[in-house]
Amino acid sequence: MVLFGTLPLSLVMTLLCGYFMSCTDMLFKKLAVGIIMFTMFFGGGLIPGFLNIKSLGLYNTMLALIIPGCLSVYNAIICKTAIEGIPDSLKESAYIDGANDFQVLFKVVIPLIKPTLAVLALYYGVARWNDWFTASVYIKDTDLMPIQNIIRSVLLQNDITLNSAGFDNFDQYSESLKYAAIVVSTVPILCIYPFLQKYFTKGVMIGAVKG
Repeated sequence: MVLFGTLPLSLVMTLLCGYFMSCTDMLFKKLAVGIIMFTMFFGGGLIPGFLNIKSLGLYNTMLALIIPGCLSVYNAIICKTAIEGIPDSLKESAYIDGANDFQVLFKVVIPLIKPTLAVLALYYGVARWNDWFTASVYIKDTDLMPIQNIIRSVLLQNDITLNSAGFDNFDQYSESLKYAAIVVSTVPILCIYPFLQKYFTKGVMIGAVKG
């Protein structure tokens, strides 16, 4: 649920941010890009972030898992680099034909950077799928917990139960449960990857320097 809610929002936000940073004639661009880059190196911290989420009324809601991490500046820079690789003549031709920035973005830019968007979707999907810490901080209702937190709680609970019960084959049961959890948590990503594999190499090498 969180993954399907976050992924489209993350791609849209990353695309808009990357397109803004790639434009050369934006007002106050240097200041805005500097503020965006600043967030890569400095953050408010866990306690201010928790207080902010709680004051906004997002605590113990699904939005607490979707909104705070919907944009990665690193991914936006990858998107920016891909957009800058598009010839300026294509954009200029669209502007001459009367297109605005949104039309250029959705009709010119997006079709040409599909490999990069596929890679970013994989990055966001894997990061969100493996994220259990955010839910453990902002969610207290077990019904809202993502699968990674449920698997973690099952592993901890069974380790305690089996160990306290004095099972002779405690190690065997514990290892089997861990392997089952690994399979459950990795199979969805393994099923998605083959569909994105053809885009992965091209998309991830955008902006690389040939040696």
